[in-house]
Amino acid sequence: MVDVPPLLLDRASRTPLSVQLADALRAATADGTLRPGDRLPSTRELAVALRVSRTVTSAAYDQLLAEGWVGGRRGAGTFVLSAVSPGPVGVTPAVDRVAPASALVDLRAGSPCLEVLDRAAWRRAWRAAGDEPPDRLPEPAGDPGFRAAVAGHLLRHRGLVAAPADVLATSGTSAAVTEIVRVLPPGSRVAVENPGYQRVVGALRDAGCVVVPVPVDDDGLVLDAVPADVAAVYCTPAHQYPLGRRMSAARRLALVTRARAEGWWVLEDDYDGELRYDVAPLPLLGALGPDVVVHLGTTSKILSPTLGVGWLVAPPALRDLLLERRTRTGMRPPRAGQRVLAALAASGDLARHLRRLRRELAGRRQEVRVAVAAAGLVAEGDPAGAHLLVPLTGPEEEAAVVAAAAAEGVALDGLGRHLGAGAADRAGLVLGFAAPGREELRRALVVLTEVLRGTRNDSDPASPEGDGALS
Repeated sequence: MVDVPPLLLDRASRTPLSVQLADALRAATADGTLRPGDRLPSTRELAVALRVSRTVTSAAYDQLLAEGWVGGRRGAGTFVLSAVSPGPVGVTPAVDRVAPASALVDLRAGSPCLEVLDRAAWRRAWRAAGDEPPDRLPEPAGDPGFRAAVAGHLLRHRGLVAAPADVLATSGTSAAVTEIVRVLPPGSRVAVENPGYQRVVGALRDAGCVVVPVPVDDDGLVLDAVPADVAAVYCTPAHQYPLGRRMSAARRLALVTRARAEGWWVLEDDYDGELRYDVAPLPLLGALGPDVVVHLGTTSKILSPTLGVGWLVAPPALRDLLLERRTRTGMRPPRAGQRVLAALAASGDLARHLRRLRRELAGRRQEVRVAVAAAGLVAEGDPAGAHLLVPLTGPEEEAAVVAAAAAEGVALDGLGRHLGAGAADRAGLVLGFAAPGREELRRALVVLTEVLRGTRNDSDPASPEGDGALS
């Protein structure tokens, strides 16, 4: 609780004391005396301090609660929610309700489904993490409980056998890739999928690597297109991003065989491998080639980026290099999020969350397919993850669909953003369905169907309509 700020009340004024008090509290937020998050005195404490009746303070708080400047938490008190712009005393400022661009219903891929996250379990995990004693010394490899939890998670959900000592905590996939390539010779060439994950492309270039785009077909990375002089290959074999396909078993074996023969590291990004619906997962590259594959995972798609944690399982020689560099530079991922994940795993809440998440996303995926089919198109991709691809005729149609949807309040992601050199002829929508609430998603899908129909009719009046491929 903060001290009672200077609040001047004119008892001779015709303006009721409760209105004067509400005005004075607003003015205190405008000049910084009160800040967002500050806990206000109770109505009883404030009444005693100002020598007014509790009816006055209660009425003032009720007014500020109604306006949204303060909020009450049961058992905790009343808190300042936001600062207000200075305005004339005695005039209640209007709340700014203008929605920012981020208020668009987001059908872009990459965000988690927070609607199914059990907030009580989330709070319990944070409390459990807070019960752990503060660290006396840094732990470059990561929190021991986290590493054990990840080893169990990988065995249970991904079939990858790894001891806790094999696991290193990371700050996420892009950060892990950056760490790995920094132990490679300067200027190393790294092959990446095209289309592919552009944040990793940016991380590689920022680390001084030469990025080599490699095309992707229905079986995954086209191995024959990978030049012999690369130091590493980055790929998303379980659920290719953004095309949504999985690398075939034969292609996986060939990739591991060639990596051994030519001395590559294979960086396997398993960003949403837990999210498969009606197909069995193929063996991980990390299981097929533990001597040449670095297996990468993250919590940002299955839980929340709030945790800021991921993991890697690397061959011992590379793991030792990474630990040596962390020790030498002082770099290490924060442990708070690691402890939260460990608490979720230990309580069983993580497993329960993943079951809910798979059920929810499987249903959403089918709704997206139906909406796209209603426009005469087909949504492509394996029964996995939280996005689908809708191929379009070219960049012009892609741009038109994205713009038309934005005008109707729906944010879409065009395939063009994920393309590197040599793939400019591909176009489409990368449709994510995890971020919105369920009802919000349904409203957005109505817009999507109408926009796809309208755009295609404008460009090709004879374009066929049908029920798409819903098998």
